[in-house]
Amino acid sequence: MSEFDYDLFVIGAGSGGVRAARIASGHGAKVAVAEEYRVGGTCVIRGCVPKKLLVYGAHFAEDLVDARRFGWQLGDRSFDWPTLRDNVLGEVDRLNGIYLNTLESHNVTVYPVRATFVDQHTLDVGGERITARHILIATGARPLTPALPGAEFGITSNEVFHLETLPKRLVIAGGGYIANEFAGIFHEFGVHVTLLNRGDTILRDWDPALRDRLLTISMAKGLNFKFNCGLESLEKTDTGIRINIHDNDPIEADQFLWAIGRRPNVESLGLEAAGVDLDDRHAIRVDEDSRTSVPHIYAVGDVTDRIQLTPIAIREGHAFADSVFGGKPWRVDYNAVPSAVFSNPPLGSVGLTESQARNTLGDVRVFTSDFRPMRNVLAGRNERALYKLIVDVATDKVVGAHMIGPDAPEILQAVAIAIKAGLTKAQFDDTVALHPTMSEELVLMK
Repeated sequence: MSEFDYDLFVIGAGSGGVRAARIASGHGAKVAVAEEYRVGGTCVIRGCVPKKLLVYGAHFAEDLVDARRFGWQLGDRSFDWPTLRDNVLGEVDRLNGIYLNTLESHNVTVYPVRATFVDQHTLDVGGERITARHILIATGARPLTPALPGAEFGITSNEVFHLETLPKRLVIAGGGYIANEFAGIFHEFGVHVTLLNRGDTILRDWDPALRDRLLTISMAKGLNFKFNCGLESLEKTDTGIRINIHDNDPIEADQFLWAIGRRPNVESLGLEAAGVDLDDRHAIRVDEDSRTSVPHIYAVGDVTDRIQLTPIAIREGHAFADSVFGGKPWRVDYNAVPSAVFSNPPLGSVGLTESQARNTLGDVRVFTSDFRPMRNVLAGRNERALYKLIVDVATDKVVGAHMIGPDAPEILQAVAIAIKAGLTKAQFDDTVALHPTMSEELVLMK
């Protein structure tokens, strides 16, 4: 008999925790998971999956208008928010069930309660003391709200999927991917959207040419942007919310959305009792093998604040399980990780930006294609796509690709494979173009 109840106990059943539990169990470990909310985590329950479904729904606003230029005669158009909302939430329920069935089919015991550390090997799981040889923390992150008067009158990306009715006026605080994605979504639903940004740019870490293009297109569509805004307070009014801004007139809105970043979920886990260290960002400090300051306690995903992306959490969980329980040690490679912003239009990026490449490599060449997609031409839309390739002169390798335009994230996934493989610009050029497509621009840049 083992001296522990489980070989592995996972705190949190999001993408990283579920993958780690499933793989570890497949290697013969006795595994349990504690999840106090719903199995699936941020991405499946209140993040990228339901948000992407809203993005699909929002695209019909422009698609139905463009259809007339393609010969389709349509009647009166109307949008019913409850229909989309409820269908999206129904899909979330379905996925939650699939994730739960996956754990059960892999003989993983699921505790639908909160787990906290009692000591380095013992957890309080809903009032029950449980011991484990290894413990994995995969509690993710949550939306950040500031310590401002009236901050509680705003909602976050957790609640936005459950709105009873669409607001007529929505104010969003933030300039990152979450703020810009929801701005595009609700604008297409007919909501008057204003983004408040404390800085002077959106998408701070993205290639400047792409973020400038998104800003220009968004403003042309009718979205409002206010930069260098210092928020002072929110007030509840008879008609909605009043947003008080430093050195500016207040803004009246029906709804206010906080989208100013995310914070690792480390509070109330009892980490002090286990001796698990945090870094200066209040995230769990880990090494290259996801090991914390306690040798048998590990952490993966957003709670470590390395790269807050679902596929990264999944890889980290998989690498941990293979390394600790499968006898097949490997580490996650954080180079050339592709990312996307599902704004309107969307952005995709992988590898080094132009400025990063010049700072690290020195001599680089930049190739661009600035064009109007064929569909936009016939539809009478002036929106232009922009593709950039960054090339290391010394090796001719393509070290970065950045795109804004229709289906940019779908196209970028294939480009990410090429960059990860170290392909050269000459090899891009040697590839025959697939015509007529937007992606052919990637092999025609001279």
